[in-house]
Amino acid sequence: MEKRRKKRNVLPGFGLTMGYTLVYLSLLVLIPLSLLFVKSASLSWSQFWEVIANPRVLAAYRLSFGASLLAAALNTVCGLLVAWVLTRYTFPGKRLIDGLVDLPFALPTAVAGISLTAVYSQNGWIGRYLEAAGIKVAFAPLGVVVALTFIGLPFVVRTVQPVLLDLEKQVEEASATLGAGRWQTFRRIIFPHLLPALLTGFALAFARGLGEYGSVVFISGNMPMSTEIAPLLIMTKLEQFDYAGATAIAAVMLIASFLMLLLINVWQWRSGKRHIVG
Repeated sequence: MEKRRKKRNVLPGFGLTMGYTLVYLSLLVLIPLSLLFVKSASLSWSQFWEVIANPRVLAAYRLSFGASLLAAALNTVCGLLVAWVLTRYTFPGKRLIDGLVDLPFALPTAVAGISLTAVYSQNGWIGRYLEAAGIKVAFAPLGVVVALTFIGLPFVVRTVQPVLLDLEKQVEEASATLGAGRWQTFRRIIFPHLLPALLTGFALAFARGLGEYGSVVFISGNMPMSTEIAPLLIMTKLEQFDYAGATAIAAVMLIASFLMLLLINVWQWRSGKRHIVG
């Protein structure tokens, strides 16, 4: 009887901790998000469609999702390289660089936006040379991508770094002993282990970019139909006391974000399952 009782107990205090988890998530996530749909329900279907299908709103959606996807993709590649350097090499200033990776976490987003604008504006330290080459960063869609790349990089680095630390170098050495080249070793041995972590980092960076506001509003210029992001449009609606319109735009972003993150998580789960089976 005692053994059976132990098998039924998944964790000590499982019922209490599970109940606390459900209440906590409901109060902070489920109930507030459900109110978006309750508030949007005050609009008729034609009014709702008129709000979300407005050309200005569609342009903001395209910029927010497009820039977030591009920034997350860039961070996936660059974050892998940064994590690789920090885990595989020893050099002076390594701890300093490792600490700088977390700076976007602690830095207020408004400060990041002002700093990026000062650097990449027409008269900025870097922007003046890019302008001379015909590349406009500040007050252009490219500036939005730069800001989202800045705030999303730590998510990829910190997700991939522990996986790289856990990889046994003996496996790579065995691969080299059997005649595999560096690229073949990375593609066949290392990359399959990293893929689930890369997908997780990509999803986190993408989700962070979708909700970013402070660092983008300064460098984007906030020009409707060009550099206006969806979170800024929601704030504009709220300032105009158009709460139903703001929640309608937010509800569309919520649904689209959830579906995209769900697809990424399913892809990550299937990749991890194939790796375990293989």
